[in-house]
Amino acid sequence: MKASDLFVECLEKEGIEYIFGVPGEENADFMISLEASKQITFVLTRHEQGAAFMAEIYGRLTGHPAVCLGTLGPGATNLITGVADSNMDRAPMLVLTGQGTTHRLHKESHQVMDVVAMFEPVTKWAETVRAPGTIPEIVRKAVRVATTEKPGAVHIELPEDVASLETSARPLVPRRLRRSVPDDKIVDQAFELLRKASNPVILAGNGCIRRRASNQLQRFCEKTGIGVVSTFMAKGCVDMDADYCLFTAGLGARDRINLAIDEADLVLSLGFDMVEYHPRLWNPSADKCIVHADFLPAEVDEHYCPEVELVGDLAHMLWMLNERVDAAGGLSFDLSNQRSLRREMWSDIMEHADDDTEGSIRPQKAIADSRAVLGPEDVLLSDVGAHKMWIARHYHCNAPNTCLIPNGFCSMGFALPGAIAAAIVYPDRRILAICGDAGFLMNVQEMETARRLGVNITVLVWEDHEYGLIAWKQETTFGRHTELSFDNPDWMQLASAFGWHGHYCGNSRDLKDALASSFTEDGPSLVVIPIDYRENRLLTRKLGEITATL
Repeated sequence: MKASDLFVECLEKEGIEYIFGVPGEENADFMISLEASKQITFVLTRHEQGAAFMAEIYGRLTGHPAVCLGTLGPGATNLITGVADSNMDRAPMLVLTGQGTTHRLHKESHQVMDVVAMFEPVTKWAETVRAPGTIPEIVRKAVRVATTEKPGAVHIELPEDVASLETSARPLVPRRLRRSVPDDKIVDQAFELLRKASNPVILAGNGCIRRRASNQLQRFCEKTGIGVVSTFMAKGCVDMDADYCLFTAGLGARDRINLAIDEADLVLSLGFDMVEYHPRLWNPSADKCIVHADFLPAEVDEHYCPEVELVGDLAHMLWMLNERVDAAGGLSFDLSNQRSLRREMWSDIMEHADDDTEGSIRPQKAIADSRAVLGPEDVLLSDVGAHKMWIARHYHCNAPNTCLIPNGFCSMGFALPGAIAAAIVYPDRRILAICGDAGFLMNVQEMETARRLGVNITVLVWEDHEYGLIAWKQETTFGRHTELSFDNPDWMQLASAFGWHGHYCGNSRDLKDALASSFTEDGPSLVVIPIDYRENRLLTRKLGEITATL
C-alpha cells in the first residue's frame, strides 16, 4: 500500500474518529487515502486555527485525541495558537502537517520552513516521517504521548514524497497503559498530616475533571466534609449544590475564596496546574502546609513546596485515601467557616440575577440566565475576555467538563469552533458559547462551518465595542486605559448572511426567553446583548474591600 494508506490505517487502529482541517497540495495523497476510510470523518474548516480548537475540545470532552490538519508553511503556522492552547490546557490532540518533498528541505524553497522545530515548544513531541516503514511506530507513539498524563498535543509531519511511497509495513496494535499509583507509605504520610489538621481545604485543579478522579473526589468530600476550591478548568469536579463546594478561585485579585485557603492549616492540592493559578496568589508567604497529589511531581516554585507528594493515578490515590478514612472511622474537622464563606459567595453569585433593566445587561444577570436555561449535563464554553472573569466567578456546574474555559494558554477565538466540536461530541445536549465581540470575530468564519454541519449551538455575544479585559486591567493599574475601542458589524445581518438564526436582546427581562428560544431552533443561533461593564470596576472595588477574616 501507499504510505498515506498506511497512515490512515494506523489512525483507524488507534480509534481516531475525526480530523478537522484545511488540506493543501502537500496533503493530497493523505486526503485521497482518508476518503476511503469508513471510520474517520473529515471536517473541513474555514481556518486552521478553528480546526485546532475543534480538535482540542473533542479531546477535552472525550479524553481521546482528534486530529487537526494543515499543509506546510502558512497552513502549519495557522495551527500553532490552537495547538498551544490544547497543549497547555491538557487536551490530547494529534497535529498533522504536510511538507514539501524531502529533496528540497535542505535549501531555500517555496513555503518550506522547519515546521517540526516550530511545533516543539507547543507540543509534547514533534517528529517528521522520513521513511514509510516508521509510520506505525510514530503514530503509536504519538497517541501514547498525547494521552499519557498530563495529556497534550503531538505533531507529525508527513512530506509529500514520503506519503506517496509504497510500503509493506502494518499498523501496530495499541496496548492499554496502566498508570502507576502512589506508594502506600507515602499515602500514609499524607493521611497522617490530614488526620492532624483542624481546618484543611482542597485546591482542585484540571486533573480532577477526569471522570474517575471526580467520582473519587466527591466520595472523599462526602466522607470528610472538606471544602473544595476549584480552578477555572476544574469546574464541576464536585457538584455546585454540595455544601462542600466552595466555588472557584483564580482571579488576579484576591476573592472571598482566598479566605478559606488563608485560614487552612493544610492545603490538599489535587491535579493542580500551576499554569492556571500561580501559588504566589494563594500562598504569598510560602508558609502553607501542602500535600501535592497529581499524575506528575510538583513543579519547582518557591511558593509551592509540598510536605508530601503523591505521584500517580489521581483517582486511585483518592480511593486509597477513602479507604484510610473508612478504616479510621471517619475524620472530624471544624469547617463552619467554610460553610459561612460558601453562603457569602452564593449571595455574590445571585446578585442581580433578577434584574429588569433596559439598555444594557449586567454580567451577573447574563450568567444567571445562562445557568437557568442549561441543564446539568449541558455544556458552556467561555471565550477569553472580561466575560471569562465573570463566568469563572459566577457560573458553576453539577458535573465535570460542562464548563470549558481556556486558562493555561488563554487564547481568544476559542469558543465558536469549540462549540462546534462540543455539538459533534454531544449532539443531544445544549451547547452555549459565550464570547466577547472581539473574540467572536477572531474566528467568525467558522459560522459557515457550523451552518454547513447543521450543529445546534447558541453563541451569546457580550457587546461592549472594546477589548474589555485589557481596558479593565489598565484602568485598575493606571486609572485609565489606552485606545481599545472598535466598531462591530450589524449582528443580525451577519447572522442572516451565514444562515444563522439571530436575536438582539437589549433588556434584562427578555434574555432568558431569548436564550431558551434559541435552543428550540434548528441549526446555529446568535444572541447578542449590550453588556454593562461598569460592573467590572465595582467588582474590583468589592474584591479590594474583602477582609482577611471570615
